[in-house]
Amino acid sequence: MDKRAIGVFDSGLGGLTALRELRRLLPGEELVYFGDTGRVPYGGRGKDTILRYARQDVAFLRTFDLKAVVIACGTVSANALTELRAENDLPIFGVVEPAARAAVAATRKGKVGLIATAASVRSGAYEKAIAALDPGVEVRSDACPLFVPLVENGRHRPGDPVVELVAREYLAPMQEAGVDTLVLGCTHYPLLREVIGGIMGPGVTLIDTGAVCAAETARFLVGKGLLAEGQAGSRRYFVSDSASDFAALAAPFLGGEVDGPVERVDIEKY
Repeated sequence: MDKRAIGVFDSGLGGLTALRELRRLLPGEELVYFGDTGRVPYGGRGKDTILRYARQDVAFLRTFDLKAVVIACGTVSANALTELRAENDLPIFGVVEPAARAAVAATRKGKVGLIATAASVRSGAYEKAIAALDPGVEVRSDACPLFVPLVENGRHRPGDPVVELVAREYLAPMQEAGVDTLVLGCTHYPLLREVIGGIMGPGVTLIDTGAVCAAETARFLVGKGLLAEGQAGSRRYFVSDSASDFAALAAPFLGGEVDGPVERVDIEKY
């Protein structure tokens, strides 16, 4: 038995999709979430800035007694996972490797698409991970910079003309490339699943990076005998901007109301 908490972080609200899955898979675990809402999005930043922000995020989470950290952010996973693992003495999980494994397992024609932030696409991390598993798989990668701000502002529902227009433009190259599997390479994107799925059609498998990362984290903790036991675990939420705004916007990501206290933290202190 291990009652220490699991730390989860993202540049904003998107990582709550991973936390939602962790909560479902591991109901007895204490979860501590940090969303860097004051500096979202990370996807347009340079690698050095992303790494600095990520180090601060982890430093804050490590003020709690943790048994693992989940990077519920495609941009950080693609650009800073290696450094964060080297600098910290506890398991750190990113979304890239689990998503690559899921994509290789799902593709039927060996044609995988990746939509992600500009920083994730520039890193080439997903392509490298997929090539290491199966060099015969073709990967088409495209940045979708408007998706994160749209989702953060509640514009993610089918029928929204703005979201539909942007999504159709972004996804047209994927349709032309004939991909049969599409990696949603940012944890904000699952809120666009209905929109994206409607455009790509039922023949394309969508890979939810936050969900597959949460599943891998759960398997690891079970395998190592590190689960907490007993009553339902608690949740705590921290943000770098307005706590009240977070509580109002988080419900769609969590699939329900925020189930724990929300506090603002000055992340620049870490």
